[in-house]
Amino acid sequence: MKTSDETFEVNKSEQEWRQTLTPEQFRVLRQHGTERAGTSPLDKNYSDGTYECAGCGQPLFASQTKFNSGTGWPSFYQPIEGAIATSVDRSLFMTRVEVHCSRCGGHLGHVFKDGPAPTGLRYCMNGVALNFTPEAK
Repeated sequence: MKTSDETFEVNKSEQEWRQTLTPEQFRVLRQHGTERAGTSPLDKNYSDGTYECAGCGQPLFASQTKFNSGTGWPSFYQPIEGAIATSVDRSLFMTRVEVHCSRCGGHLGHVFKDGPAPTGLRYCMNGVALNFTPEAK
């Protein structure tokens, strides 16, 4: 499991990240922030395509694994193999499993054990940490 202290394939200085990300993307991806529920247009996006890391472009989730969790954040039941890393988050007086991009270490959201079949997992992602590329037709 990779942690924020390790070197990732994509490794930039804080200044380089600030130059390539919007202020909200920087707050979420690099400072482990959370966007307000219901603010991401990706929450209601159900088009075919791929959700990628807004920090480095790595494909993270296929649209076929997206579901409406009713939480106000884009939710998926399974990432693309090898696309994510996890760590334990003990902030906010609770213990959660934090989800990071395995390529750049960017904070994406958290994973919970209350998702649908076949995995029973809910990858609750910050929409600002994701880009969506529609499937070519």
